[in-house]
This record gives sequence, structure tokens and C-alpha cells, in this order.
Amino acid sequence: MENMRYGGQSAASGSGNSSSGGGSSRSFMDDLIIGVPRNSMKNVGQGMSGRDVGAPSQEIGGPPQGAGERPMGGPPQGMDGRPMGGPPPGVGGSPQGMDGRSMGGPPPGVGGPPQGMSGRPMGGPPPGAGAMGGPPGGAMGNPLGSAPVGALMKKFAIPSIIGMLVGALYNMVDQLFIGHSVGPLGNAATSIAFPFTTICMSVALLFGIGGASCFNLSLGRGDKEKAPYFIGNSLSVLTIFGVVISVLTLIFMNPLLKAFGASEAIMPYAKDYVSVTAVGFPLLILSTAGGHILRADGSPHMTMISSITGAVVNTVLDAVFVFGLQWGMKGAAAATVIGQGVSTAIVIIYCLNYKTVPLGREHLAPSLSVVQRIASIGMASCFNQLAIAIVQIVMNNSLRHYGTLSQYGPDEPIACAGIIMKVNMIVFSIIIGLSQGTQPIESFNYGAKNYDRVKTAYFMAIKIGAVISITAFILFQLFPRQILSFFGKGSESYYEFGVLFFRVFMFFTWFNCLQPITSTFFTSIGKSVKGMFLSLTRQIIFFIPLLIILPLAFGINGIVIAGPVADLLAGIIAVAMAKGEFNQMDQLEVEKYLGSLVKYD
Repeated sequence: MENMRYGGQSAASGSGNSSSGGGSSRSFMDDLIIGVPRNSMKNVGQGMSGRDVGAPSQEIGGPPQGAGERPMGGPPQGMDGRPMGGPPPGVGGSPQGMDGRSMGGPPPGVGGPPQGMSGRPMGGPPPGAGAMGGPPGGAMGNPLGSAPVGALMKKFAIPSIIGMLVGALYNMVDQLFIGHSVGPLGNAATSIAFPFTTICMSVALLFGIGGASCFNLSLGRGDKEKAPYFIGNSLSVLTIFGVVISVLTLIFMNPLLKAFGASEAIMPYAKDYVSVTAVGFPLLILSTAGGHILRADGSPHMTMISSITGAVVNTVLDAVFVFGLQWGMKGAAAATVIGQGVSTAIVIIYCLNYKTVPLGREHLAPSLSVVQRIASIGMASCFNQLAIAIVQIVMNNSLRHYGTLSQYGPDEPIACAGIIMKVNMIVFSIIIGLSQGTQPIESFNYGAKNYDRVKTAYFMAIKIGAVISITAFILFQLFPRQILSFFGKGSESYYEFGVLFFRVFMFFTWFNCLQPITSTFFTSIGKSVKGMFLSLTRQIIFFIPLLIILPLAFGINGIVIAGPVADLLAGIIAVAMAKGEFNQMDQLEVEKYLGSLVKYD
């Protein structure tokens, strides 16, 4: 459910053209399918090692070993002159004692001239010479700038996926227990109440992702003094917003529930549920945002522990309160709030002992400039969630109106759509968790100008996301009735509409991974305007107009058709914007390399 960018034409490798140095021609869509980023400066010419950018080919780096002039990649064995940190394997030869390691730090032996060579030792390249033997500035000692991207993806994405899945399961567990104890009206009530949760999530992502991205971008630039202010300010503002939303919800509950689409039959159940969950909104916001804040500190496992612990508590108490004590909607809500409280406690305890930089009271005092910067970076994810909330409200009201005019009635379509969208949240939680796992990798390496690592992380996420999305698409098409039955029994018309919604509305599930991964990518590299625009394409720019227009001609079926059309258009926009951005990165890589050659010449 969570969703998801421009750029100039690359001078180094324009779309569809061969890269410099004789590389093979390959289009952006080829890269997208294969999952391997283009690189106009690698895999070119015989003897290349396939390292990340920074290992120039013989065609680019200079003449091969034995030529009458000094090759750009480094002096061959036995040549006099100042060593440059050692060339990569296969390019001009390496000085004696070097092991030919790839970027991520100078190889052993650098720090004094190799045996038989004279001249002033350099001890490795200076900051800014990322393409010439090591990452720039603060990237030198940080694994985000040197460890294999695949290993980093496992470290950050898996806990992030688990954390997102647990968040989705909070709602799924309630839906499951309510469906079997209260029935379809109870499930419909949770659908009516869900925009409250989405609004809280928007605040959590605004300051959670925004603060985490700013924190990692600052570390990537080597600014450890400013970095903790982004985390401290995020925690303070999150708490304030949580309390405000909670109070406003409790005061204006009745009119809000009516505006969200509650019918007379659904209203009592929705009030029972929201009157309890609203008390826990500050906990929901802090526990959700805390996952990003802990992950930014290099502790994704703590994010996972926080989420799993809260989910287990929620599930156990759901069984006790709903089935054991027969508390119904209020019991499910109380179990959710207590679980969120446990997760929040773990986040707060961890932040008292933040690893990368210490957090003090001075970092908690809100600063307008800091908060503005955080909000500008997290705005894309926030707007995406707000767009989802708006879509939920419009869809609930449309389903109620057009359902009344159809054979399904006003309540069953809302119940079906709510269940199906929450099932889809399981799939989307994996995709979003995957994209969030790339955030520290993309942020740090973009700040450190290691563009090849940024592209590698993005394409790896796209490749994995495609596999997950296609698997979900197959399940939705083959087993829609069985999935609906898992959440309780319903009438034949209930199943009829549910199967239709699954198979048509969710048709482009296999294509949906592109938008959230690309939107998070733009946010991670600090281009929040592009990220925000892309996050709004599916929900606001395409879906809501279609949701209003198509039912005028096709009735309730128009609501069902609007989903796949919006998904397709948003995916196409994501591909186009990502292509433009990577063309820009190709140009920046060439400029960085040429600049380093001038500096060392």
C-alpha cells in the first residue's frame, strides 16, 4: 500500500549508447530486469577486475604496463615516482607488497614506498580521491562505504523487512481475531479506523526517515557534530505530534468517523476501537519512527527486536482479551496499544545509549532549521502516507455509496476491501522494508560520492522486490477466496466482490515494487522533491481522479478498475525518473574521475 523521479542526459553513457572505453550497449530496462547497474568505467577492455568505480580500464586509465609514459592507474613495478595508492589488479601492475584489494581502504603496504621505489610515500589517497583507491572523507573507516553491498543489504534490509512486516501484522492480527469473533462489521470498522493509523505513520516517517537520512548524510560528509541533532530533534517532535493527534482524535471522533465512511451499522464498532487506539497514538508514532532511528545507528537487529517483541505481546493479548475475556473491539485495541508501548520502551532505552554519536539533552531541544531539514527529507514518505489516508477515505465513501446502488450493499465492499488491502500490506511491507534497508547505504555513499555503490543497492532492491511482487501476484490470482476465508466467514456476495477485488484491483501487484523503492531512493540521496512527487503519482495524481471518474460510468466496478490503471501509470513514471537520475550519476562519475586525474597529474 505504501507507494512510491528527472535528470539530465549523461555525457558518458547516454541512453542506449555504448559506454566509453568500448563497453557493450545496454538500455535502462535491461539493467532493470537484470538488476545490474550500468557503469561506463568498468568491465571495459581486457584485464579489468570488475571492481566498483575507481578501477579505470587501460583505455581510460592510460597505456598498459611497459608503455613509455606513466599510466594513470599507478606506476608499474620498478618505476621511480610517487605511488598513488596502488592500481587495481590488471591495470598497469601493482607495486610490490600490494594485494590488489578493491576500494574500501588502502591495501596493506600503503603508508610507505614499496620496496625498490623512491619518492615520498602518500599513505593512501587523500580525502576526495574516492575513485583513486579509497572512499572519500568519512567513508574510509565506515563499512557503509567499503563493505560489500550485498552483505550490507542483508544486514539492514532483513531487520527492516521484519520490522515492517510486524507493523502490518499489528493490523492483520486484529483483523483476524475481530473477523472470527465480531464478524464482517468488525472488520469494516477497522477499515474505517485505518486512516488514523496511516496519519500517525505519515508523521513517523516524516521525522523517522527524515531524521535517519539526515543523520547518515551528515556522517557520510564527516560531520559528526551536527549529526546527533537530527536524531534528538526527531524524537522530540515525534512525541509532540503524537500527543496532539491523540487529543484531536478523541475530541472529534464522531465527525471524523463519519467523514471516513462509517455507516450507521459500522459506527458503534468503530467508536469502540478508536476510543482505545487513539490513546496509544504517541506510542505508535515513536515505535514506528524509532525503527528508522535505530537502523541509522547501525543497529537494525534492535529494530527487529523492538518490532517482534511488540507483535508477540499484541498477539498473545489479542487472544486473551478478544477470545478469553470477550472484550471484542476494545480488547483488540487494548492489545495493540500495549504491544506498541513495549516496542516504544525498547526504542527509548536504546536511544539513551546511542552508539555512533552520544545523544545529549541539547540535541533534544527542537531547532527550526534542523526540523525543517528533517521534514524536507522525510516529506516524500510522509506525503505518500497522507496520500494513502486520503485514498482510504475516498475509497471507503465510494464503496459505501456505490455499494448501496449494487447487489453488494454498503458494508460488505468496505469489509472486503479492508481485508484485501491489509493482505497487500504484507507484500508491500516487504517491499518498503527492502527499500528502507537501502536507505543508509544510498545516503552514506551518495554523500561520499561513491555513486556506483548507490546504483548497486538500488538495482539489488529492484531485483529482489520483483521476485516478491510476482509471487504475490500469483497467489492473489489463484487463491483469493481462500485468503478471504482466513479472516472469517461471509455471504456469497461478500466472497463474490472479494474475489473480483483481489483479481482486478491487485492485477499490477507484480509491477508495484518500482514506485516505493524509487521514491525511497530519491529521499535517501537528499532529492526530496523528486521523491515526494513520485510518492504522489499513484495515489493522488492518478488514483483519486480515476476513483472519482470511472465509477460514474461503471459503478462499483469502476472503483475496482481504477487500481490497476493507477499502478501501471505510476510504475512507468518511476522507471523514467530513475533512468534520468542514473544518467546524471554516470556524468558525475566521469567528472569525478577526470577531476582526480587532473589533481594527481
